[in-house]
Amino acid sequence: MLLVLTLKKTTTSQKQAGTQTSDIAPVNFEQAFNELETIVAQMESGELALEASLIAYKRGDFLLQFCQRALSDVEQQVQILNERNKLVLFKQDD
Repeated sequence: MLLVLTLKKTTTSQKQAGTQTSDIAPVNFEQAFNELETIVAQMESGELALEASLIAYKRGDFLLQFCQRALSDVEQQVQILNERNKLVLFKQDD
């Protein structure tokens, strides 16, 4: 499933509420990765306006960090599995 990214200006009410499109967390790694691929393709096309490019960049940065955290968590689980020969759920310290 390919997600289509809609770039729009953040309205005043969204700013006041503290919700920006770039801060909405994806459901899972796959969703984040697919959206990130879409953003990269849009940016590489060169068809985005300057403001839309900035919004896309911020969202892409947020998604990249999300994906890196998800991969790090999985890597930790694999290390635990390798050490004990069974998978133990990893609990991240927040």
